[in-house]
Amino acid sequence: MSTTRFALRVGGVLAAAAVVALAGAPGASAHVTANVTTAVQGSYAKITFRVPNEEDNAGTVKVQVTFPDSYPIPGASVKPVPGWKSQIDVEPLAKPVKENNSDVKNAVKTITWTADPGTRVNPGEFQEFDVSAGPMPDDTDELLFPAVQTYDNGVVVNWTDQPAAAGQPKPEHPAPSIKLQTKPNAPGAMDMSSMGSTGGVTDTASSTTVSDNTARWLGGAGLLVGAIGVGFGVGAVLRSRRPATASVATPKEDGGKSE
Repeated sequence: MSTTRFALRVGGVLAAAAVVALAGAPGASAHVTANVTTAVQGSYAKITFRVPNEEDNAGTVKVQVTFPDSYPIPGASVKPVPGWKSQIDVEPLAKPVKENNSDVKNAVKTITWTADPGTRVNPGEFQEFDVSAGPMPDDTDELLFPAVQTYDNGVVVNWTDQPAAAGQPKPEHPAPSIKLQTKPNAPGAMDMSSMGSTGGVTDTASSTTVSDNTARWLGGAGLLVGAIGVGFGVGAVLRSRRPATASVATPKEDGGKSE
C-alpha cells in the first residue's frame, strides 16, 4: 500500500472516531428544573423554571408549579412571557407558621402559566418562566417545587418525584428544587462572600450540566485527534511527492600550481 493511501486511511479512521465520540456522548437530560443564582434564607430570590419539550409531535401549552406547603412562601411575582398568561394562587394557611420572626398566615399555593392560542413550546425547544418569591423560609436548606407539564395532545407529565435516598437510583421525574444558603448572622452561619455570587448554590440541573460538559470535552478531543491524523496524512503525501535533492560532488583540490 502506498504511503499516500495509508495516510489517507489513517486520517479517515481517526476522523470517523471523532464523529462517533460526539454521537455517542450523553446529552443533557430534559427535565423541568428550578434554577437560582443566589437564594438566601429570609430573603427574596429569583427562581427560573426551565421547561423543555420532550414530545416529538406535540407542544407544551400549560405549566403549573406547586409551592411547598411545609415551608410556606408568603409572596411571589412573575416576569411576563410573551404569548403566555400567568396566575398566582395564594391561600390562607390552616395554622400560621413562624418564619423570619413573623407569622405567615397566607402563602403561595401554585403558579400556572397557560399559552395563548397559537403559542406553545415546540419539540426541540424550551421555555423559561421567572419568578421572584419570598421571603425564603429560615428553617430549611432545600425547597421542592412539584410541577405539572401539559401538552396539546393531552399528555400530562408530573414532575413530582421526591429526591432519591443515598445509593438509590435517580427518579425518572424529579421535582424541581433549589438550595438555600444560611441567612447572615444566623447561629452557625458561614461567611459565603468568598465563594462568589453562586457559591454554595446548586440545582437539579447541576449533575446534568457536568455530564454534558464532559461529553463536549470528549467530543472535542475526538475531533482534535481526527484533525491531527488528517494533518499527518497530508504531511506524508507532501513528503512522498517532494523531489529528491541531487547530490553535488565537491571538486577535489589538485594541490598543483596553476600553469
